[in-house]
This record gives sequence, C-alpha cells and structure tokens, in this order.
Amino acid sequence: MEDKWMIRGVEYTNCNCAYGCPCQFNSPTTHGKCEAAVGGQIEEGYFNDTRLDGLKWAMLLKWPGEIAEGNGTQQAFIDERADDAQREALRKILYGESTAPGATHFFVFNSTMSDVRDPQFVSIELSIDVNARQAKLKIAGIVESTGTPMINPFSGEPSRARINLPDGFEYTIAEVGSGKTKSQVAGLELDLDGSHGQFNTLHMNQDGVIR
Repeated sequence: MEDKWMIRGVEYTNCNCAYGCPCQFNSPTTHGKCEAAVGGQIEEGYFNDTRLDGLKWAMLLKWPGEIAEGNGTQQAFIDERADDAQREALRKILYGESTAPGATHFFVFNSTMSDVRDPQFVSIELSIDVNARQAKLKIAGIVESTGTPMINPFSGEPSRARINLPDGFEYTIAEVGSGKTKSQVAGLELDLDGSHGQFNTLHMNQDGVIR
C-alpha cells in the first residue's frame, strides 16, 4: 500500500536572503548561498493510521551555493513527545519520502542534499503567529530563532508584505517579516540577523500543497 499522509498547521522560516527571498521568484540567492532555519507546528495531521496532531518539528538547512547546485546539509529535529510510529512518519515527511517527486519543498530540499543527518528527537519550543509576523523557535543548545515584522524605515511602523505563489510547492500565501537566528550545530552554524523571515500556513499531503 502506498503511504497516505496530510499535515495542516503553521510554519516559520528564516533564511539568509534579503526580505522577499529571490528564490521565491526563480532568481539567484542574495549572497550566492542558502542557509535557513525552519520550524513547524502540526495542528492536524496523519500518516496512514498514525495521528500527528499537535507535534512540532524543525530543520536546519545549508547549501554552499545555489540550492539547485546541490551539495547541501540537512538536519531535522522532531518533537520528543512523538512515539516511535510518529517519529518515523515525520522523518519520512520531512526528508521527502512517501511523497510524489517534486511535490513538496521537503522533497525538493532533500533532493539537493549530500549530507542528510539522522533526525534528533528533542524538546522544541515554538510559537508562530502568521498574521502578526511573530515567531519564536528554540531548541536548547542547538538553535534559537525569532521572527518579527519588517519595520518601515521612514515611519518606524511595522510594514506588511506577502508572497503569493498559486502553484508553489510549500504554500500559496506567505507573510514576509524579519528573522534572527543562531545555531551551534557543526556544519550548520547560522548567524542571521535582519534577513528574510517567512510565516505561512502549511497544508499538504503526499501529492503537494492542498488549496
């Protein structure tokens, strides 16, 4: 039997690109390389007969050049509260397994990796408010990231902008903000401040984004 799964929840990403992230528009990265921290909360989900409701996850991703050039490094972190079946289900989803080729960002990212590390099962502190462009991700001793609204340099007030990708493989609409991240993981060290922050609903299954 082919695996059937679905997750619906929220996601926060901080990458090293300028606000808006050129990758979202098929353009080269701001600095010629990609580094990112991602966190997600599953509000409702399943993998075959295994429920995934309420579980959290995170990933660190790093490429020495453009994503399409490959040679990336990937580390997933899975909620330590997950039982064995839930852990394996999330491992498969986050590493792009049991997924139609190219259907999700998880699949696409994993296809560009040369170093895919075994997931770690850890306590994940995570809060995401998509509309407010606010997020906090913390895994003690591993990574800490904060997402906030962009600030208009002329008025000093929060500024709002969105990315709309009707055919995107991660989301349809994302709110854009600012992110700050520090990671101490060997080979996945991140030190980002005031770079692209992304806040979105994540609703997909083995065949891609559900719209």
